[in-house]
Amino acid sequence: MVDRHKTRKSRAAAAPHREAAGAETLRVPESPRLPGSPRQGRRERRAAETRARILRSALSLFAERGLSAVTVEDITEAADVGKGTFFNYFESKEHALAAIGDLQIEKLDRILEEARASSGSLQEALGRIPAIMTDEPGRSPLLVRSMMAALLSSEPVRRMFVEKIFRGRRILAELISLGQGRGEIRADREPLEIAEVLQQTVFGTMLVWSLEPSESLRRRMELVIAVLGPGLAATPRERREKKT
Repeated sequence: MVDRHKTRKSRAAAAPHREAAGAETLRVPESPRLPGSPRQGRRERRAAETRARILRSALSLFAERGLSAVTVEDITEAADVGKGTFFNYFESKEHALAAIGDLQIEKLDRILEEARASSGSLQEALGRIPAIMTDEPGRSPLLVRSMMAALLSSEPVRRMFVEKIFRGRRILAELISLGQGRGEIRADREPLEIAEVLQQTVFGTMLVWSLEPSESLRRRMELVIAVLGPGLAATPRERREKKT
């Protein structure tokens, strides 16, 4: 007779090796908590850790195989949880994939908090965002194509992802507004307009790279910033007016 407990323990021990053998392991916070949010209790921490483990396993599998070749059973096997536990956190595998948007929102929130607390260059901070935001997707063209497939195949997932896009855009706009207030970012456009253009640039570059990944996504993003980044800067006249 098979000892189910031992089998589950061996699967859990083997999980990191399975991830390392496939696509580059995706970093998902064990217990994500935004700056200023209340400290979590033990139950909340365990729930966050379980969700993070499921998400990390799902994203690693999507990066290796693509969305269509991964089942919920594959994800629960890799995460060493039951199917019921999976559905406590995600409605479907497509919803798990769309949760990558939560990681991006957390990154933007951290960047905004750091910018508010620092007198460093806002233009430089904005220039780093594309590379930071494409860290996870940039590990696998399949992961980016899987994201596109989920958005095209599920209206609920599309709506959820669009809501995250708008949340991210508002955070970007706050950063841009901060830079405009310091005289670093051009002020002839509304912050939301600039934020929208930045998002479109990032998503467009990701999509083209996923179809033709001849070099790293980070390298593509560095080229985009080198070419388009100067267009974010305040004009000499705007800088002079800010100083007076």
